[in-house]
Amino acid sequence: MTSDLLAVIEYFEREKGIDRETMVEAIEGALLTASRKSVGPARELRVDIDSAKGKIKALATLVVAEKVTKPYEEIALPVARRIKEDAEIGDEIDVEVTPKDFGRIAAQTARQAIMQRLRQAEKEMIYEEFKDRAGDIVQGEVRRLDRGDVVVSLGKFEGVMTSREKVPTETYNIGDILRFYVVAVENTQRGPEIVLSRSHPNFVRRLFEFEVSELADRTVEIRGVAREAGYRTKIAVFSADEKIDPVGACVGLRGARVKNIVRELNNEKVDIIHWSDNLREFVKESLKPAQIQDDKVTILEDERKIEVRVDEEELPKAVGRRGQNARLTSRLLGWDVQVLKDESQHEEFERKVLEAAQAIADELGIKLEWAVELVRGGLNSIGVIATADAEDITMMTSLGEEEAQSILETLAAKAANDAASDE
Repeated sequence: MTSDLLAVIEYFEREKGIDRETMVEAIEGALLTASRKSVGPARELRVDIDSAKGKIKALATLVVAEKVTKPYEEIALPVARRIKEDAEIGDEIDVEVTPKDFGRIAAQTARQAIMQRLRQAEKEMIYEEFKDRAGDIVQGEVRRLDRGDVVVSLGKFEGVMTSREKVPTETYNIGDILRFYVVAVENTQRGPEIVLSRSHPNFVRRLFEFEVSELADRTVEIRGVAREAGYRTKIAVFSADEKIDPVGACVGLRGARVKNIVRELNNEKVDIIHWSDNLREFVKESLKPAQIQDDKVTILEDERKIEVRVDEEELPKAVGRRGQNARLTSRLLGWDVQVLKDESQHEEFERKVLEAAQAIADELGIKLEWAVELVRGGLNSIGVIATADAEDITMMTSLGEEEAQSILETLAAKAANDAASDE
């Protein structure tokens, strides 16, 4: 081995921390390939390196023959006896076949082999350092954008945030310093790959764990997280200690804690709700700000389905923008939550309209549909109708002047009959 090659080994051992024997093993393999090109297909060719003395040899095990017919496999007896005095025909002896200028070739090959081993070692270091960090939050700098993926510098290593792990409302620029959730560390054929995310629901969970000390000491627990990244997140919290308000702990004094998290999420809306064993109470809490009555929640156990009926004015609040409130509630509970318009009040109103119209139709002997029109127009009793004229009826209903006049004539005839009966 030349002094150049020895210097290369010593440099990488000192600066990169690669074990000398590991490097020698890698170099031997690389030099064996180089030797085959220089020496040819010699029998049982190998390379021996003495890392302490700085010596390198290419050796082949040849068979002693009386007459050489295969130059790369045999050695003539006279030549063999110069190497080993008692050599006989048929013996196997080690012959040095180190090519000329092998030192320069060795140094060049060694550098390539060591660089390759160094890259492999770095990949192994990545995997060893990050294999147990799945689920952690790391900070990194956006290094480059690669066909929709975001490549992030994590110091000595790089992570990748694929398009599916990005937040749709966020824009990423080279040089941005951001926090990321480590989804997984995968040992692929190309080497370890650190998969990062900013859209994962557990990203929000971990942010709360960093901000809220009560989560760290387990006096408050996060029982569920549902998220539509960039838009809205629902997080359910619980405390076994009745003296602790889990929602208040997560919100913080004057909202300081949750504001820090919302800032990190670029103003994504975060709902913090009380977790409850009572499914009916939990769904009511989850669908806030909509106000829901107990008797309007129907739980269908067999179908794992919950039907929630809300008043018309509460419906937009319960469903939420683009249906987010209802969808996130379903994910948080793990049940199919159906938010429906409550028709019971409307049905009750329609029943009363029909009852009043039927009474008017029976008393005046007019068509039921005419009576319905009168009631809907506010003329809901004989006494009220008696105070109106034909113009009032046509203005307050969809009836024409002829129908209005007919109703008034019928009412007048009834009044005359009633008066005659009284006499």
